[in-house]
Amino acid sequence: MVSVEESLELIRRGAEEILVEDSLRKKLEQGRPLRIKAGFDPTAPDLHLGHTVLINKLRQFQELGHEIHFLIGDFTGMIGDPTGKSQTRPTLTPEDVKRNAETYKEQVFKILDPERTSVVFNSSWMSELGAAGMISLASRHTVARMLERDDFSKRYKSGQPIAIHEFLYPLIQGWDSVAMQADVELGGTDQKFNLLMGRHLQEQEGMEPQVVLTMPILEGLDGVQKMSKSLGNYIGVNDPPDEMFGKVMSISDDLMWRYFELLSFRPMSEIEGFRERILAGSNPRDIKFLLGEELVERFHSAAEARKARENFISRFQKGAMPEDIPEFELQGEQGGVPIGYALRDSGLVSGTGEAFRMIKQGAVRVDGEKVADRNMLLPVGADVVCQVGKRKFARIRVL
Repeated sequence: MVSVEESLELIRRGAEEILVEDSLRKKLEQGRPLRIKAGFDPTAPDLHLGHTVLINKLRQFQELGHEIHFLIGDFTGMIGDPTGKSQTRPTLTPEDVKRNAETYKEQVFKILDPERTSVVFNSSWMSELGAAGMISLASRHTVARMLERDDFSKRYKSGQPIAIHEFLYPLIQGWDSVAMQADVELGGTDQKFNLLMGRHLQEQEGMEPQVVLTMPILEGLDGVQKMSKSLGNYIGVNDPPDEMFGKVMSISDDLMWRYFELLSFRPMSEIEGFRERILAGSNPRDIKFLLGEELVERFHSAAEARKARENFISRFQKGAMPEDIPEFELQGEQGGVPIGYALRDSGLVSGTGEAFRMIKQGAVRVDGEKVADRNMLLPVGADVVCQVGKRKFARIRVL
């Protein structure tokens, strides 16, 4: 049986803050499984490794024998989390939320044990609250306290509009903790205000307040900005094995340790051993191989992880191109297809904005030649291999 001190050591790993650790210790000393809550609004269909920082921590609690309650915010998702936003977010339709929620469940069970995970939807209690209940909930907090939140305060001072329903978001997230009788709630550092709301409302209900555990925001591949699909610096949970492995290999040697701490399931003692090996002269690339294989195996399989490593070595150490380059036929208009559209429509980038950024960074090649002109056209009749970065290739024929 794992001792309280051993449990705390594992729980502290990678955590930014535990409020309040003494309360967590007392809960652990009770010797019962704790109810661990983490909520995710299904605002987009795909998760990336930045999202899995929280899910990995849930897995650690699960391995310690606690109850994991994975909350899908289908109700709050239709409001839109205002955290860190400079303007009101567009609301999602119920159909969007339902579709995205299904993909979330599929992806998180690549990390969590589905037999020991309770997936819950906050619409199940929020829909029953009704208009009178929502008004009562809104009376639990003041506008002045809401404006203490940094993002609300900045928007108010700069004259940016704040819709009334945005004030409801942290209240509803806090009420989720009341409804779920949560012992511990996990969230990113940017969620601290919302997480503390859960403690506040539980205390008002005469409940023992939940412990709040915040996790850091994972930096993207650039090592500077947070991992984000819109910034193109992400590793997607559903990325193909070769692409996932190649992206891991592209991170800096310094950032590798951050990824090991927050994404790897290896013991910290083993990771410290890797540091010692590098100090003794080992190539950091070989340690990064281990991280890449571990992540590909988690989301695909051990065989795919080995193959991805072999393909990476063949492609980048021997100069070979991928064996199976996806092929696309695009319809040319007015003489051809603009390079930005070609990269977007072949899936090499998420949009033309990312295409132009990659061209500016010198990361786009056509038949091996670097592209410098964002207005370049692929002419009708062209049959070329386009490349973005070191990992993404597509054969494009313009009709």
